[in-house]
Amino acid sequence: MDPLLIGVVSGLIGLAVGAFGVLAVTLSDRQRKVLDADDEPSLPPGSAEVLAVVGRAFVVVDAIDGVVRASPGAYAFGLVRGHTMVHQELLEMIARVRRDGVIEEHELELPRGPLGQGTIIIQVRIAPVGEEYILILADDRTEITRTEAIRNDFVANVSHELKTPVGAISLLAEALEASPDDEEAVRRFAQRMHKESARLAALVQDIIELSRLQGANIVQQGKAVDLGAVIAEAVDRSKLQAESKNIELVLGGSVSEPVYGDADLLVTAFRNLIDNAVRYSPSNTKVGIGLRSGGGLATVSISDQGDGISAEEQERIFERFYRVDAARSRQTGGTGLGLSIVKHVISNHGGEVTVWSQPGSGSTFTVRLPEMEKGQSDPAGNTENHTENQGVSA
Repeated sequence: MDPLLIGVVSGLIGLAVGAFGVLAVTLSDRQRKVLDADDEPSLPPGSAEVLAVVGRAFVVVDAIDGVVRASPGAYAFGLVRGHTMVHQELLEMIARVRRDGVIEEHELELPRGPLGQGTIIIQVRIAPVGEEYILILADDRTEITRTEAIRNDFVANVSHELKTPVGAISLLAEALEASPDDEEAVRRFAQRMHKESARLAALVQDIIELSRLQGANIVQQGKAVDLGAVIAEAVDRSKLQAESKNIELVLGGSVSEPVYGDADLLVTAFRNLIDNAVRYSPSNTKVGIGLRSGGGLATVSISDQGDGISAEEQERIFERFYRVDAARSRQTGGTGLGLSIVKHVISNHGGEVTVWSQPGSGSTFTVRLPEMEKGQSDPAGNTENHTENQGVSA
């Protein structure tokens, strides 16, 4: 055979083999990509769109508990880290749902993260999606649960506090009934009944005030308030109690601008602070009330000459029903709600209340409230034209 012809035929065969090899590789790559695409987890059609409008944190896991998709909320709650479910409690629920095909719903308290003691309370609903996937829906109920716990504690505390004066009045009434001819006993029991009924009335009034201010909307219902007039009214309401102990109320200073809020609630808050100062001050002393403006804030300080409060106690005195000295509070008629009301009112007005005190050196409670700017209108459209408040002596 002609050598030239043999070379041509060999070249053609080599070219065909090469082309076939390239084709085989191309087909193999395409097939592998198809297989890889088939292996890539994907949600049933329409699932992603539905989850986008659910409004709750969600996680979708596959047959081996790998995270297929998770919302930002799921990561924020600490349910997912990378492509892994974090909490064993959730994995156990997922396993039961996968096994039984039955939707489960539970409220769980879970660690918020790998460090620290913070926890999150979530309502979890887990359901199967199609044949392969499991959907976890989570709703943060931490604040709701905490609020419910506070409410339950408040009701329990109120019940306990009411029992004491009510029980005392009942016993005193029985004692009166048993001693109708003993004038001295009748007089003594009647005085005790009057004291306990006054304590009960004060407690009920404080509960009413606390309930009222919790429902108040300062932003919508407030208006420009002359703080000097508020303090003068609070001092006037505390005069009788101060005079009974020969305590002088000394009011001085002024504020240059009004504050925005509810005048009645502010009077209640400052009256509670002044009453508290009078209640825990020795007879024949002074309680000072000072006003000043600076840095856009109106500051009111109320100082007494009482026994003072330790640093440990200062951290708790604004808690409801907490008393530094429970026995003394019963003698003086304190309800344990006054400072809690003060803190709530001042917070609702965008301000703060702090305390400085040392045992044996008295206490000073300081309230700071944001002042309105000159010419500023309140939401109702009332522009305040005001003059500086002058300090007075009560």
